[in-house]
Amino acid sequence: MAVTLEEAPWLGWILVKALMRFAFMVANNLVAIPSYVCYIIVLLPLRLLDSKRFWYLEGMMYKWLLGMVASWGWYAGYTVMEWGEDIKTISEDEAVMLVNHQATGDVCTLMMCLQDKGLVVAQMMWLMDHIFKYTNFGIVSLIHGDFFIRQGKSHRDQQLLLLKKHLENNYRSRDRKWIVLFPEGGFLRKRRETSQSFAKKNNLPFLTHVTLPRVGATKIILRALVARQENGSPAGGDTKELDNKSKGLQWIIDTTIAYPKAEPIDIQTWILGYRKPAVTHVHYRIFPVKDVPLETDDLSDWLYQRFIEKEDLLSHFYETGAFPPHKGHNEAVSREMTLSNMWIFLIQSFAFLSGYMWYNIFQYFYHCLF
Repeated sequence: MAVTLEEAPWLGWILVKALMRFAFMVANNLVAIPSYVCYIIVLLPLRLLDSKRFWYLEGMMYKWLLGMVASWGWYAGYTVMEWGEDIKTISEDEAVMLVNHQATGDVCTLMMCLQDKGLVVAQMMWLMDHIFKYTNFGIVSLIHGDFFIRQGKSHRDQQLLLLKKHLENNYRSRDRKWIVLFPEGGFLRKRRETSQSFAKKNNLPFLTHVTLPRVGATKIILRALVARQENGSPAGGDTKELDNKSKGLQWIIDTTIAYPKAEPIDIQTWILGYRKPAVTHVHYRIFPVKDVPLETDDLSDWLYQRFIEKEDLLSHFYETGAFPPHKGHNEAVSREMTLSNMWIFLIQSFAFLSGYMWYNIFQYFYHCLF
């Protein structure tokens, strides 16, 4: 497409701005991620003495790192509007988020909109594609205890066993509270045709804006983390003991992400900021886990129904520009999510000052040794 003389200055500015943003992102990663790793190494003795305090400090640094990623989109004008139920009310309880997946920007969107939900981000565990292990953020996620899942039928059973073991070893021992899961098992554009073919063969609804979810990971999470009742008392101990330790997984948050004109934001756009400012819309519905069936067939039906409802929510949004009102309400209420510019300034300053400090420390030891 030819560029007119009127458009040339604007396109030139977009290119310069994208290069500047990319340079800042690289610098941000070069100081923040090594600093995080260095602080973790220094704090390792605390892990032996006071594990809970160690994971609290690690979680706060993890939250700051995700806040930096959120800030890249925030300053490009990519903001979030929240709809539905207020998930702040359950921020101290254990919950699992079931999220539709359209693009890599979904992860960045969640990093942004969960920043003002107390300690949720600090105590969160992500289930993400194994390819993320090999990105710049992979070392951070490995330390934090996120789970990298390998897609494909040939890996499925093994991955579910690994997930069960990972939850048993890392979830409560690291004081995790929330889990983020994308049950569709891939991006919408990649899975839509396969999902529609499966739906046709099994007499299931034909979905366009979401795909039919895979039940395996959800089943493992619920069975591993829900505090079951046996003979009137919680499994694994009495009521008092369970209250002191954990009440178990209490909520499922059905999370639906919608982009204007159904044009999702990817990670490249989030970093470079070459698209015009846009508002991403996130809708929440909260379900008590006690109302969710744990048996495979019933859980599959329950999960399918949630994604059929997501389809309806997204259809309504793309037609009207808004989500429908919550049941029992006449009007849908939206809430603009904001990030504090002062808080962003403080965490970015801490990252760059930490990077400068660690550079000088290593430089000192290098000169002492060599």
